[in-house]
Formats: sequence, structure tokens, C-alpha cells
Amino acid sequence: MLISALAVVCTLTLDFVLRPGWQRSAVAEPEDALQALWLRFFDTPEPPLVVYSNAAFVGRPETGLRYVNPATDSNSPVMDHYTGVGEVMAIHELDSLFTTLHRPMRLKRGRLLTWDDAKASNLIFIGSPSENLSLREIPATGDFVFRVASEGPRKGDLSIVNLHPRPGEGGVYFPTATIPIQEDYAVIGLTPGLSAPRHALILAGVTTLGTQAAVEFVCRAKRVEELFAALGARAKGPLPNFEGLLRVRVSGGVPVQSQIVAVHRQK
Repeated sequence: MLISALAVVCTLTLDFVLRPGWQRSAVAEPEDALQALWLRFFDTPEPPLVVYSNAAFVGRPETGLRYVNPATDSNSPVMDHYTGVGEVMAIHELDSLFTTLHRPMRLKRGRLLTWDDAKASNLIFIGSPSENLSLREIPATGDFVFRVASEGPRKGDLSIVNLHPRPGEGGVYFPTATIPIQEDYAVIGLTPGLSAPRHALILAGVTTLGTQAAVEFVCRAKRVEELFAALGARAKGPLPNFEGLLRVRVSGGVPVQSQIVAVHRQK
């Protein structure tokens, strides 16, 4: 009997040692900075609602798709079941993080979000308002906003506009105009939810690759610690509401480096 018990213990120990690190990480304790940011999203009976972008298109994949133009496409059938590769990778990152936190999450595509959902839940938005249309209908970031340029050499291109630039900050941020993209920008915003005491986190790039980078940023303890430092907050204390702007370097269609460009602390 003793020999059998020892055999079981040895087998379990060997399994743990040989198990890949990504499997063992699910039971690792998260760092203080990650807990300070994320545990507030689990203060309700329902898990947080992750709302990912699914843009509205007209046309067909066989002949070509384009974004819906409300002025001319009111009678056209809408294709709304596509999302970007960055959003896919972002959801994988969140799932891995929440497994580490031993917490669940709920998923909903943006076009299916209801006001009841938004009022009752802690929300995590993945994707910019150009594709995550729910961000156009509810309160979002107030300092860093997404706008299509109406004039100039980048007319018609989506950008992030800094409505309240501080010393050393720019007013408008565009990704690179060339394809493949080499540089993108992304917004990270922690804001109050639609009803107190709910919370909302906005993770949105100008392109889908910027969105991926924003999510990866807030899923890494060292990067979240950078946010605390930029905000002058303690890693073990609550993170204040804020809006941040990231510059994202892209190589081979993959975001490889992110840098904080600006952080605005909010009330």
C-alpha cells in the first residue's frame, strides 16, 4: 500500500516538473500590480463582460467587403460576423490572465451589447470605435479619442486625437500609412462604468494590431507597474481612473514593442 502511494506521489511530481510552463502558470499567484488593476472587475456576482469588436460590412468575401456607410447603405444587407486577428489574440491573452486569477469572463460581440448588459456589468472593451460600435453609444475616453481626419495628407485615415495635450505631447497620432504597418497607436482607458460602482476598461488600437498590443500591455505585471509609476500610484493600492496612449512598434504583422507616450489621470 505504501509503495502504491509513493508511486502516485512520484507520478504527480514528475507530471508537474515535465508539464509545460504555460500549463503550470495557471496556478501561479499574480503580482500585486495585476491584482490592483483587475480584481475590481470581479466585485459583482456576474463575471466581467468582454466586448470585442465586430465591424459592420457590406458586400461578400468573394467579391469584396467594405465598411458600412450609413448614408448610402441603409438598404444593403450587413455582414457583422468578422473580427480582427488582434482581437482574437487579445481574447486569448485575457483568458490566460483570468485563468491565473482563477476567475471567469463572459464574451459578447459589440453589435450585440445591450444597455441592460452595459449598466449591470463591469465591462472590458476590445477594439476601437471604428469597429467596436458599442463604444459610440456609451461614455468612453474623453482625452484620447478616435477620429477620421477630415483634411490634410492623411484625410480619411483614422487617428487618435489628444484633446487636452500636455507639455511634450502631440495633438494627433496616426499609424504608419504604408502597408505592412510598422507603427500603431493604442488607447488604454480605465473609466467608471455606466452605473456605480461598475468599471470599464477600454483597450483599443487604431488598427487591430494596436488593440492586441494594448491588451498584452495590461496583462503583463511589469507593464502595469509602469502605469502605476506614470500615475504616481502605489502598486499595492487601487489604480486611479486614467487614460493612456501607447506607441506600438510592429514587425512582420506582430506588435513587438509598446511604449507609454502619455498618461492622463482622471477623477
